[in-house]
Amino acid sequence: MKTLLRLLFACLATVLLFCAVLVFFGVSDTPDVALKWSLTPADIMRAKKILHEGSKTKPDEIGTLELTRADLNLATNYLLNRYSKSAVNISVKENKLKFIVTATLPENRLGKYVNITFRLGNEDNNPLPSLTKFKAGKLLLPSKLAELVISKVIEHTSLKDYFILATHPIEAVRIDADKIVITYHSNRETLAKARDLLTHGTEKTALNPYQQQLLDVLAHHDPNWRLSLAELLKPLFALAYQRSTLDTAIEENKQVIFTVNDYVNKEGQQALPSHLLDATSIRQTPTFLYKRIDLAQHFIGSATITASANGQLAQMMGEEKELSDAKSGSGFSFVDLTADKAGTRFGEVATASPESARKLQKIMSEITHYRDFMPDPTHFPEHMNEAEFKKRYGSIESPIYKKLVKQIDAQVAGVAIYKTQ
Repeated sequence: MKTLLRLLFACLATVLLFCAVLVFFGVSDTPDVALKWSLTPADIMRAKKILHEGSKTKPDEIGTLELTRADLNLATNYLLNRYSKSAVNISVKENKLKFIVTATLPENRLGKYVNITFRLGNEDNNPLPSLTKFKAGKLLLPSKLAELVISKVIEHTSLKDYFILATHPIEAVRIDADKIVITYHSNRETLAKARDLLTHGTEKTALNPYQQQLLDVLAHHDPNWRLSLAELLKPLFALAYQRSTLDTAIEENKQVIFTVNDYVNKEGQQALPSHLLDATSIRQTPTFLYKRIDLAQHFIGSATITASANGQLAQMMGEEKELSDAKSGSGFSFVDLTADKAGTRFGEVATASPESARKLQKIMSEITHYRDFMPDPTHFPEHMNEAEFKKRYGSIESPIYKKLVKQIDAQVAGVAIYKTQ
């Protein structure tokens, strides 16, 4: 028994020591990879195409995916920047993938960035790559120890389900000088688990407190009147203010935003599961801002992207959507773009810090109108097809375009809720 306890404590000490070394040597005020990498609309479209390539393979079939080094860098940077301001540089050397990763840290006394370098390669004819080298900053650490500790951290954290779903379908990875070939096999069970996990992983038969609050709002809403986005956000943030502490405020705000977005945009798991709606007299009611459904969708959609990823990505996706609409849709709209920008700012304030999160909860629980968080954008130009947009503004890099965007930014910044932050 004593031997077992000693072994357990030795393993724990090894993990703690490894983490301490990682923090001490990996954290720095200087990034190893410049964080100037930015997504263009073309980058976003290409990254999405790469990441959705696997969906072409039917369940229970073997599929292959070929990626160039440029593809791998683009897709990885796109994913990383959904969660924090980060950058990765991936290169191929001697049939091994070398990753240099820099991630921005929350404000702390140790440093602004964490820098990690590692290599993946196929050893002993293994079809799946393993960790062959690992560095925290400039300190080289044993790859086997790093691999063991990383696997233990994943196994005992919320990353476990995501890691299994990401790696379990992969049968083999071949690393060539000019491309990486991934062979994968996804069965129906894996795809079902992925769908459930990526829609917040909640039970389909249960309501979280914010879903229940939203249900109560709909139950008391007069169907003869438009449903304002403020009518959803105000009571849900009031509930968040009651439930939260300083430590939990950011997560509670995210749940509010995710719940409202699921209802307004009807994407992924519904905020109100259909079987619960069927059992009541409550019906799905469109949500409005300035008498427009699309503005509510743009606002809360951008807030959701920002709360779960980052503001830069939300803004670029907003511009990409408007450029796409100019080609084949309702046309480029600075009105929609204003809603995107306001939603992005809202998501930033909701999750910037525990203090900011708590302050927003209190303010939102006392609002009287959606003007308190969304400026009136209806005077801005919209419904421009591609030809008209190019004639009037040239491109999103032109001075006249940037001047109008600056006016939109100023109008958003002038809203009282954002002034106080």
